[in-house]
Amino acid sequence: MTHPDPSAVLAYCRQGFEGECAQELAAHDFELGGGGYARAQPGSGFVEFVSPHADALASRWRGFVFARQALRVLGRARAMPTQDRIGALRPLFEGDEIESDDPEYGRRRWCDVWVEAPDSDATRDLAALCRGLNAALLASLKKAALIDRGSRWRLHVCLTSGQDAFVCAADVARSSPWPGGIPRLKFPREAPSRSTLKLEEALLVLLDDGERERWLKPGMRAVDLGASPGGWTWQLVRRSLQVIAVDNGPMDARLMASGLVDHLRADGFRYQPRTPVDWMVCDMVEQPARVAARMAQWLAQGWCRYAIFNLKLPMKKRYDEVQRCLAILHDGVDGKLEVRAHQLYHDREEITVFARAA
Repeated sequence: MTHPDPSAVLAYCRQGFEGECAQELAAHDFELGGGGYARAQPGSGFVEFVSPHADALASRWRGFVFARQALRVLGRARAMPTQDRIGALRPLFEGDEIESDDPEYGRRRWCDVWVEAPDSDATRDLAALCRGLNAALLASLKKAALIDRGSRWRLHVCLTSGQDAFVCAADVARSSPWPGGIPRLKFPREAPSRSTLKLEEALLVLLDDGERERWLKPGMRAVDLGASPGGWTWQLVRRSLQVIAVDNGPMDARLMASGLVDHLRADGFRYQPRTPVDWMVCDMVEQPARVAARMAQWLAQGWCRYAIFNLKLPMKKRYDEVQRCLAILHDGVDGKLEVRAHQLYHDREEITVFARAA
């Protein structure tokens, strides 16, 4: 059975953070005029948010902290026959039309199709089905002349089980460029710890291509607070930045042999650079409000131009704590502060924040 649902957004999130994702969507919906409500199941890895502002809400993906991806729901397919899933999905996208004020007005065509499943325990076994259905659905779309590589729209099919799915649309320019909202990264064997993937993902998700090119140039200077054993420092060194690694713990010997790292045994919360640096990164385990206040001080004092840091969240009222910490950042800097925050795939009970003072 197919069920059109033209007023909903599907948001992927980290398993166990459905409540925080729903709170975030509700807050954005309220800014747009309100009237929406969430449908969420704990542990599902996604939230469906029904709203009269679904189009505008889905386009806010870059401003979300807990939502990895935000998709415009076209409808749901339930109890799909295993022998003809495409036949069950087809009515939800074949007749879909774009509104008259859109340059692509008319029957919607797609630049690509992604069949995916939420990142949860319940859907982990659907990977093979997603791959097979993706290939078959793409072939079907090509045969129906519904693929146009120049289109701004991408078709998403989210399998919540082998028989049930959401069918969604994504504006490529206003949605995550990775299936499931997750950049798949390979751990570099030379890196001293797996935490290196958090900073690599942060640089991919929180900065665009042009910003990485302009703001991460060889020869720039950086400070890594709480650096030991050097997972985050490694990401900076591989980009030929000079790094002051601040930590009472030891640093990786191979990293120190690069000649780009100065290891300073000191307390990360007390250290301040003698002269301003380009970057400050921080992955210290501490109360999030204390970290936010210290990061605001670095930016307010002009000790760094750009900062990336983690905020470790409490077990309860995590959404409220994020709002509190973001307010501390803004209140602590006299002037305009640009902040981007996201719960990354390689984060756990934490979020990662990029900030720079204008």
